[in-house]
Amino acid sequence: MKIIVDAMSGDNAPEEIVKGAVRARDELDVGIILVGKKEVISALLGDTEMKGIEIVDARDVISMEDDPSTATRRKKDSSMAVALNLLKEDSGDAVVSAGSTGALLTGATLTVKRIHGIRRAALAPVLPAGEHGVMLIDCGANVDCTAEYLLQFAYMGSFYASKLMKCDNPRVGLLNIGTEDTKGGDLQHQAFELLSRANEEKRINFVGNVEGTGVFSGEADVIVSDGFSGNILLKTAEGVIKYMMKELKGVFYKSFLNKLAAGVLKNDLQTMKKSLDVNEVGGTALIGICKPVIKAHGSSNADSIFAAVRQAIEFYDSGIISDIEKNIDYMKVKQE
Repeated sequence: MKIIVDAMSGDNAPEEIVKGAVRARDELDVGIILVGKKEVISALLGDTEMKGIEIVDARDVISMEDDPSTATRRKKDSSMAVALNLLKEDSGDAVVSAGSTGALLTGATLTVKRIHGIRRAALAPVLPAGEHGVMLIDCGANVDCTAEYLLQFAYMGSFYASKLMKCDNPRVGLLNIGTEDTKGGDLQHQAFELLSRANEEKRINFVGNVEGTGVFSGEADVIVSDGFSGNILLKTAEGVIKYMMKELKGVFYKSFLNKLAAGVLKNDLQTMKKSLDVNEVGGTALIGICKPVIKAHGSSNADSIFAAVRQAIEFYDSGIISDIEKNIDYMKVKQE
C-alpha cells in the first residue's frame, strides 16, 4: 500500500509533514509518496533510508488565500493538485493533506470524483465522547443541504461508525433544537421523515432528534447535520475544550495543595488531555469520494500526520466505499 502525502500544505509544512510521513513508513509498514518541491523534501530527508519513500516534484503550493473553488484547477502544479491526480491515476491508495479544507474538498470532488450516486461528499470528524467517540457529519463542506443529502450522510456515517469506530449497530441522531419529532425547520422535518423510513426498513438505526447537549452524552454514535450547523457545533466544542483545559490548569497552579493534587492526578490528566488532542486523532475523512482522502488539521505536527496516515490505511482497508456503492439505491430519494 502507498499513501500519498501533500508535503507542502499546512502551517508546519514541510518539516513536520515529512517527519510524520517517515515515522508512518517506519512504524506502519506502508509506502509513502511525498509530493512537493523535490530539493526541499530531499534536504529534509537527509540521510534517511529511502526505501519505501518516493518523491514527486510539485513546484507550487495552494495557500489559505487562494479561492478554494478554483485553486486546484488554477494551480495544477501545486502539491495538493498533483497529489490528487496521483490518486486518480492509481499511483497511490489514499491522500493525506493538511492544506485548505475547501480546496481539498473541491479538488477531490473534481479530480478524484464522488462515488456514483452520492450527491455531496461530507466532512466527518470523530469527536471525543464515550468509548468510541461520536461522528459529526457534515461539519462544514455543505452549508446548504437537502433532506436527501442528510439521508446519505446518515448512511455513510453509519458505515464509518460500524467499520472504523467499532460501533455495533451505530445509533444515528439528527442534530436539532429539541428532541421532539416536530422540532426544527423544513429541512429537519423532511430529513426526519426520510431517516425514520430508513429505520423502519432496518437499514440504519435512527434514534431521532438530538440536541447539542446530547452530542457528548452518548445519545448517538453518528450526528447528522447540515454543514452550517455542524460547523458551529464543532468550533464551539473545540473552543470549550480549550477553555476548560486552560481553566483546569489555572486551578491546579492556584495553591501549593492544588499543585500536590495535580501531581497525584498527573497521569490521569495526561490521559484526558491526550484524548482531546487533535494531534492524536489525525484528520477528518472526506466521505463520499470514490477513493480515501484524509484532511489533516491545518496545524498538524509530525504526530498528527502519522495519525492521519494511519487513519488513511484504516479507511482503505475498511471497505466503507464498497458498502456505500452497494447500498446507493437505498440512499436516493425516489421521485413521486
